[in-house]
Amino acid sequence: MTSSGLSRRKLLQLSGISTLGALAGCASPLPGTDDGGGRAVTPRPTVTADPDTSVSLTATSGTIRPASDTSTTTWLYDGQYPGPELRVQEGDVLSVELANDLQEETTIHWHGIPVANPVDGVPNVTQEPVASGDTYTYKFRAEPAGTYFYHSHVGLQLDRGLLGPLIVEERDPHVEYDREYVVVLDDYLSGEPRLPSDGGMGGGGMGGMMGDVRPPYEGLLINGKLPENPPTFDVTEGDRVRFRFVNASSATVFGVRIAGHEMSVTHADGQPVEPVEADSFVFGAGERYDVVVEATNPGRWFVQANALDGNEPPARAVVEYESTDGLITPQPPSSSSNRLQYGDLRARSSLDGVSGDPDRTFDLTLSRGRNQSYTWTIDGQAYPDADPLQIRPGEHVRIRMTNQSPVVHPMHLHGHFFQVGNAIKDTVIVPGHRGQVTLDFHADNPGRWLFHCHNLYHLDAGMARVVEYVE
Repeated sequence: MTSSGLSRRKLLQLSGISTLGALAGCASPLPGTDDGGGRAVTPRPTVTADPDTSVSLTATSGTIRPASDTSTTTWLYDGQYPGPELRVQEGDVLSVELANDLQEETTIHWHGIPVANPVDGVPNVTQEPVASGDTYTYKFRAEPAGTYFYHSHVGLQLDRGLLGPLIVEERDPHVEYDREYVVVLDDYLSGEPRLPSDGGMGGGGMGGMMGDVRPPYEGLLINGKLPENPPTFDVTEGDRVRFRFVNASSATVFGVRIAGHEMSVTHADGQPVEPVEADSFVFGAGERYDVVVEATNPGRWFVQANALDGNEPPARAVVEYESTDGLITPQPPSSSSNRLQYGDLRARSSLDGVSGDPDRTFDLTLSRGRNQSYTWTIDGQAYPDADPLQIRPGEHVRIRMTNQSPVVHPMHLHGHFFQVGNAIKDTVIVPGHRGQVTLDFHADNPGRWLFHCHNLYHLDAGMARVVEYVE
């Protein structure tokens, strides 16, 4: 083990990912989809109130420079990568006009926020995609508070750079802090994203441990910068610093540490938890963690994020105390001894409507397609040729997942939060090799919602279902 990073096998052992299945609930089987169909339920209406904040975003082609000697032309929001930070107060009405200057259709999905179904941004599920040259306005009430992000939900566009952070500020935070930084993690693809079945990934040692191929990433990024050009987070001794970590990657599970400092984890997927101390955490694509760090160790220190499923050098940023000489070499983190696990998370408030036994249970198997093509399935079906999961308004719904593949799957449910263990989240890693996870949610947001793996390539290769309200 080197000082610059843990081995991936050791990182997995320390992460507790291999034991996440312990969170899976044990409930007796209940009827699943045998409802004989039903009439679709009308979604709740979109917001009609005047917006408190109005924003225009243009999806366009542009050049990024993640390091001084590295550049590539890709797709961006407003020519920025990551896209502009959107920041509003909890409960405010946000209006975002998307102008599509690309040569392809696109959308925006507001990851983690339970918006009304018509503005969720999933092409051909909640809206028609926005054609080249057209505009589309999304308007919704930004609640609850939390760390979220926005991104295209069309094809493989997320891996071109169409993403940005969305922060909904609490009116009364449950933790005190003096300053904050948003930390967006991503994987850097310099070429056009393509599925392996289209000749886009040759593996090249990029995914051997996880039993899958990953795109030929040229590096890992923090706030759009490669490790040779790390961003700097300035702190003052004595500050309490809040870091909002967002895994906006397309195919990377990250293990995160801050050298020289303990982290107090305060939020999971934007939702407040009882603060829990850790020196590292693991999160999959789509997950977010907020942590508070006490700035009591002057110097220059690396924030480091290792890919558990790749062999790229770790993404890095630098925490720099104002009293420190900028010529001092930043110190790398030591090995992890207190890694956060899902079982450590305790939500500060319960999720309404999920107590007791569920009204409906789905037992789902996640697996690789059986043919030779690059296909990922849920219960043997590849989206869009897959049956919807039908539920009724007001139900307590349980989804039990068993992962028959060797690859971890970060599963994301649109339009809802769910309970997993004692945490409230919207994205959860299901470990490989028959790993099991159970999630429970309240059917309180009618519409047609995507439930899918947030590994972009697994999603595009079929690992998704539509959760459909019927009556």
